[in-house]
Amino acid sequence: MSAKLVQGYEVVIGFETHAQLSTQSKIFSRAPTAFGAEPNTQACAVDLALPGTLPVMNQGAVERAIALGLAVGAHVAERSVFARKNYFYPDLPKGYQISQFEIPVVQGGAVEFYLGDEKKTVRLVRAHLEEDAGKSLHEDFIGQSGIDLNRAGTPLLEIVTEPDIRSSEEAVAYAKELHKIVTWIGICDGNMQEGSFRCDANVSVRKPGQPLGTRREIKNLNSFKFMQQAIDFEVRWQIDQIEDGHAIQQATVLFDPDTGETRAMRTKEDAADYRYFPDPDLPPLVIGRDWVERVKSQMSELPRVMAARFVSDYGLPDYDATTLTQSKAMAAYFEAVAQACQQPKLASNWLMGEVSRRLNAGEGSIEACPVSAAQLAALLSRIADGTISNNAGKQVFDALWKGEGEVDALIEAKGLKQMNDSHALEKIIDEVLAANADNVAQYKAGKEKAFNALVGQVMKASKGKANPQQVNEALKAKLAG
Repeated sequence: MSAKLVQGYEVVIGFETHAQLSTQSKIFSRAPTAFGAEPNTQACAVDLALPGTLPVMNQGAVERAIALGLAVGAHVAERSVFARKNYFYPDLPKGYQISQFEIPVVQGGAVEFYLGDEKKTVRLVRAHLEEDAGKSLHEDFIGQSGIDLNRAGTPLLEIVTEPDIRSSEEAVAYAKELHKIVTWIGICDGNMQEGSFRCDANVSVRKPGQPLGTRREIKNLNSFKFMQQAIDFEVRWQIDQIEDGHAIQQATVLFDPDTGETRAMRTKEDAADYRYFPDPDLPPLVIGRDWVERVKSQMSELPRVMAARFVSDYGLPDYDATTLTQSKAMAAYFEAVAQACQQPKLASNWLMGEVSRRLNAGEGSIEACPVSAAQLAALLSRIADGTISNNAGKQVFDALWKGEGEVDALIEAKGLKQMNDSHALEKIIDEVLAANADNVAQYKAGKEKAFNALVGQVMKASKGKANPQQVNEALKAKLAG
């Protein structure tokens, strides 16, 4: 679904993303946060809200929130406040969730990304710290439900956007960029299947120029594929409802990947329904500038900063630089290749082309690439100095991928060296011109296709070993003489 109008309606989407922070213990207790433990084996007295227990703030969780604020250019509040968000679910042992409401720790900021070759910006409202709830487990075959409180108290950072997104493709691109940021700076492992990175999409539609429509929140989208499917279905459903004369009711909905449809779960609560008030057990969170600077000094180079450096230092286009900084591993691989072969644009072309094509075919990441950065650099050096052609380079790359040897030995074994002997090339060109008088006459009459045919004949006569650039130059010189 593109950013253009859908059936005459404008799509408006805002995102709320819960990123599980990569601390070893929970946000207000020392209980562990490891995934996959037996039910109720990682919940302590604080998590269970037993009488007399008090929460104690996890310093690591605060530092991860600060890092996110720095990464997205937000304001890190010098003073923020924790609140109790009151609601009653079986998997919420306290009867309330400790969160932040009026004064969050991270305020403002933005996420920038490319959709195709178009640069997009989504503004952030806030990011606030909170604890996760437990999990209800339903065993339908025996008609019983159980509660697993292992997740209760797990530290989350909820990242909230303005309603700036205008299509499902844009929503997915934003979510992928945010996912890249939180994993790059190491505050979240980004595992969507395990619930470490969960997205809620607030979707509404309106006629252009009209006020915002009534939104429905699609909860717990745990894959980028389902995210796009869910939003597309929800947009079509809302438009159909409006066109049939029905009003959209604010609601929380779930996406069923088996049917490809969303279904209402409950009416959507407003802030007043949660009866927020400051948590009396937690003092305000005070973050001094020295703490922010200390976190900043420990952070690695951010992807947007690295992309800008790739443009300035290596002369790459913005699109190449952004693509190559999609992951730390890809960026490091590129830099190693570019520095070794001194051909940054050629390295970029190969990484975004041949290397990515093969990795995508095997659904692998750059870490799984069987061709080392040193091997690719050696190959690109041989292409750059004219030893082999780009097409011959693909043959060598295929052999490298299969682990058949090293670059120079493969070039020799396969007989792929280009003909750079000008005298031998001149002899071949003379023979081709003599045997193709018709094409020579057509070229001199202004038919450019005849020249391409002559180039093809020279390459054929040289068994593909002639340097295409030299062939073009020598052939034009001969024809002009």
